[in-house]
Amino acid sequence: MPNFQLKDTVPDFTLPSVAGEKFSLEEHLKEHDSWHLIVFFRGSWCPVCQEELRELQANQEKFEEQDVHTLAISSDDLENLQEYANEENIKYPILSDKDLDAIKAYGVFYHGEDAPYDDHGEHGEPAYFLVNPKGELMYQQRQTSPFGRPHADELLKIVKYIKKNVK
Repeated sequence: MPNFQLKDTVPDFTLPSVAGEKFSLEEHLKEHDSWHLIVFFRGSWCPVCQEELRELQANQEKFEEQDVHTLAISSDDLENLQEYANEENIKYPILSDKDLDAIKAYGVFYHGEDAPYDDHGEHGEPAYFLVNPKGELMYQQRQTSPFGRPHADELLKIVKYIKKNVK
């Protein structure tokens, strides 16, 4: 598992989005001189994740006021993610990482066949990475279960605190 330190450059990835296009983090950072909140989640089937994604959507204006682009990544099938995003009217990018490229690059805990407990089959667990406009890591949190993740208001506090105190 990668061990990122603050200010490390985060890995690039290119993944299919529910909007039907390929999303490249590197390209997005070049196009948008802004911060990015990368949220890994279990899947469209997870009720805790559904609540979280709705909460992030409800707070998008507040994240945008802080110049933060939100994007969410799951190992779930693209079709399932598209259906969920359409039903919930999610506007930020939701990406499918079926090949686990980003999940592995970011050291997100993956609940595979060898997991120590049975939990809805194979899937990535929640993780959060705040990236500055230079592509440098400014905050990270990785979970090994669906609980204990920060809510949108906590993430906004973290963003404000880091941006206020960044050197």
